[in-house]
Amino acid sequence: MSDSNDAQSAIEMFRTDFARVKSEVLKVIVGQTNVVDGVLTALFAGGHILLEGVPGLGKTLLIRTLSQALQLQFGRIQFTPDLMPADVTGTTIVVEGEHGRDFQFRKGPIFAQILLADEINRATPKTQSSLLEAMQERSVTVGGVTHPLEPPFLVMATQNPIEQEGTYPLPEAQLDRFFFKLLVGYSSRAELTTILQRTTSGVEAKVEAVLGAEQIIAYQKLVRKVRVDAAVQDYAVRLTLATHPKSEFATPMVNQFVRFGASPRAAQALILAGKVHALLAGRAQVTFEDVRPALLPAMRHRMLLNFEAEAEGRTADGILENLLETTPADIRSATQPVGSKK
Repeated sequence: MSDSNDAQSAIEMFRTDFARVKSEVLKVIVGQTNVVDGVLTALFAGGHILLEGVPGLGKTLLIRTLSQALQLQFGRIQFTPDLMPADVTGTTIVVEGEHGRDFQFRKGPIFAQILLADEINRATPKTQSSLLEAMQERSVTVGGVTHPLEPPFLVMATQNPIEQEGTYPLPEAQLDRFFFKLLVGYSSRAELTTILQRTTSGVEAKVEAVLGAEQIIAYQKLVRKVRVDAAVQDYAVRLTLATHPKSEFATPMVNQFVRFGASPRAAQALILAGKVHALLAGRAQVTFEDVRPALLPAMRHRMLLNFEAEAEGRTADGILENLLETTPADIRSATQPVGSKK
């Protein structure tokens, strides 16, 4: 079998397994197809997810269902104001033994492969920061000793956008470590009817585990191998730089309403999400259209708006949609160095 045939076979396997996991999740989750697609895209791209929505929309249920469809170790942390960093990472304890006292490290719930950080904005910034090392380096350091986390490691956090009392906004450094921020909306009339039929009849859907850690890691490596032309890569760069006020690519809305733009992690998310999208389309090469759908979930949490935007009711999504319309996917831009004038 030739290399091209091997590559196409791997792509088809990826598409099949992606669809299998999605099908298992949708046995329980009604609607929210875009959210499920975003969660799975982040999973195979190796990124973390922040789910935002009002209570009762199935955010926690989605994460638990995904953990059932994957043969991965699941951990859950219910974030509260009195939660301490040691409650997340673990702590070193003193144990009395035959030969005297000994220090042993007792692992916290962060030592999982899928970690549900429920209502993450209810914990203090000190406790929230206990996730930073794990999310970036996939390790935990306690008492000067670094403990690696078992791959794949995925943090899926939820937060409620309407409650302000007793909550602590996530710092920008932590928000930037989330690959996607996905908004979970209300169900339609038909979807709510289906939810009632599924949840009030006494019959529970059985979710089967269809993928294990080894297969997921292999697919994450496959995603990295997808080709990206210089023009497409430059498009992701220009989209990212367009969120920076006063940059040569910034739109009028960005200059007026944005204080700080997206970081390089946003450009990485655009490219990696584009690679997953290309594989799902049966291709081993990213196009402009593969990058565009990732703009909102990759950047809505990485832009800091100013007071004028708040006063006028502007949202990050609205500014990004305008940016997408006004930033052309022009292949000729790749032939010019970034920063040069046409």
